[in-house]
Amino acid sequence: MPSSRHTPYPHVQSLSRGLALLHAINRSANGWASIADLSASTGLHRTTVRRLLETLQSEGYVRRSASDDSYRLNLKVRQLSDGFTDDEWISEVANPVLGELLQTLVWPSDLSTIDGDSMLVRETTHRFSPLSFHRAMIRQRMPLLFTSAGRAYLAWCSEEERLQILQLLAAGHDEQASFARQPALVTQMLDKVRRQGYATNEGEWQAQQKIAAIALPIRHQGGILGCLNVVFLKKAMSVGEAAERYLPALRAAIAKIESRLDASRNGETIS
Repeated sequence: MPSSRHTPYPHVQSLSRGLALLHAINRSANGWASIADLSASTGLHRTTVRRLLETLQSEGYVRRSASDDSYRLNLKVRQLSDGFTDDEWISEVANPVLGELLQTLVWPSDLSTIDGDSMLVRETTHRFSPLSFHRAMIRQRMPLLFTSAGRAYLAWCSEEERLQILQLLAAGHDEQASFARQPALVTQMLDKVRRQGYATNEGEWQAQQKIAAIALPIRHQGGILGCLNVVFLKKAMSVGEAAERYLPALRAAIAKIESRLDASRNGETIS
């Protein structure tokens, strides 16, 4: 799975230097830093640091203290992250791991997150897998109750969230709503998922009756951020055979994603 970091365009050094300054101020003690401090932490010449800081100040991202000539981040910096949600974050972190998983399994995988009454595919290896039967899975919506990813999410999310989701599903007017209105059946299904330690589907999704999948949740800080599946043709193998063959690699991929999420949240560089 090609990395999104590869680009034919030349590196813009001044932009990288400006971002490095913002990062250095953000990590500085007490949230402020002098030009000398920033020069030392970034390796940039003091004249370059001052020139870049003046640009950042004119754009409203940093401010200078007149009392001690130090620099602090300005409130406008928060606008840079307003549109970046956990869904985009997990997609970025997981992308290279999905590529590695594809090399191991060959069958495609989808990374999906909860989105209302569906699981929304955020990243996928379908377009790169020679065994893929759907090249355009990105941003596709998958029913919660009839897919392995949705079942994995419901089985391991908090009870409060699960009840809210099931109430939302039951209020609908489709096949999924009919199933959600049968709490005993839903409970039985989710209990089975927890007992076996992974979720499955074998063609229950009417739109994809030839497809089967196994899935596991991606956990972070006590919650479920999303789910990762392995998708295959029903006629190729049973879900039991798929679990025996692919669960170890799927678990290893999820462990790596969860480790990268922790590192990213702590401000560590991930590769």
